[in-house]
Amino acid sequence: MTESNSVAANRSASWLTAVRAAIVFVLLCGGLYPLLVTTAGKVMFPHQAFGSMIIVDDIAVGSELVGQPFTAPEYFHGRPSAANYDPFSVGGSNYAASNPDLRSRIAEDSDSIAQREGVAPDSIPVDLLAASGSGIDPHISPESAIVQAERVAKARDIPVSRVNELIARYTEGPTLGIFGQRRVNVLRINLALDGKESFD
Repeated sequence: MTESNSVAANRSASWLTAVRAAIVFVLLCGGLYPLLVTTAGKVMFPHQAFGSMIIVDDIAVGSELVGQPFTAPEYFHGRPSAANYDPFSVGGSNYAASNPDLRSRIAEDSDSIAQREGVAPDSIPVDLLAASGSGIDPHISPESAIVQAERVAKARDIPVSRVNELIARYTEGPTLGIFGQRRVNVLRINLALDGKESFD
C-alpha cells in the first residue's frame, strides 16, 4: 500500500469512527437519557411533572406555579405582572428603580391599593407594588395577604378572624426550610375561600 493510500485509509477510518461516535451520543444523550429522566420524573414526582396543576371537580383550574389575575373584591389579589400573567411571555419590566415610568406606575398602584384596602400608602408591602422577575409569580407575602384580609372578609360577609386563619393555614415556609421566604399561594387561598380545597 502506498503512503497516499495509507493516509486516505486512515482518514476514512477516522471519519467513520467520528460518525459512529456521533450517532451513539445522539441516541444516548438525545434519546435514551431524556426518556429515562422524564419517565423517572413522572413516576417519582407525578404532580410536578404534569405542571403542578390544581384540580377541582376533575377540572384543572390552574397551576400552583403560575399566577392568575384576581380583581374581584372577594378574592386576594396577586403581584402586578409585566407579562400580563401570560406563561408564554414571562419576564419582568426590566425598568431600573430610577425609571420615571416605573415610579409613576408604582405611585398610581400605591394610591389605588391604599384606597382599596383602607391603609396608608407607606404600609403597603413591596411585593404588591413590584412585579416579579417572571411576571407570573403565584405567591404573595403573608403581610400582603393580611393587608387584604379586611376587604376580603367584608366582601364575603365573614369574620376577618376567619380570613386570618386561612392566611395562617396557607402560609408556606421557605423551601427545605432555607430557600426563599414565607409565602401564600394566591390561587390556593382563593379556592379555599370558595370552599374548594381538594387539591391533587
